[in-house]
Amino acid sequence: MYATDWCPYCARARSLLEAKGVAYTEIDVDLVPGARDEMMARGGGETVPQIFIGGRPVGGCDELHALDAAGRLDPLLKNGA
Repeated sequence: MYATDWCPYCARARSLLEAKGVAYTEIDVDLVPGARDEMMARGGGETVPQIFIGGRPVGGCDELHALDAAGRLDPLLKNGA
């Protein structure tokens, strides 16, 4: 997950992933040189968070929560990790 420390959407995405017991790697685009460019080149958007599961872009916080509400996040996490 590409994120920043101060972003409330990043905090919501973290909370959901942590509630599901998912181990994830977070890359802070404010602290890691070139991380924002890398995020966009990988197919992510320009805003944070940008979440990737199994190397595939999922989108941001809203998309992550929508997947969960539709019952599609757990299978994705299980198969994509």
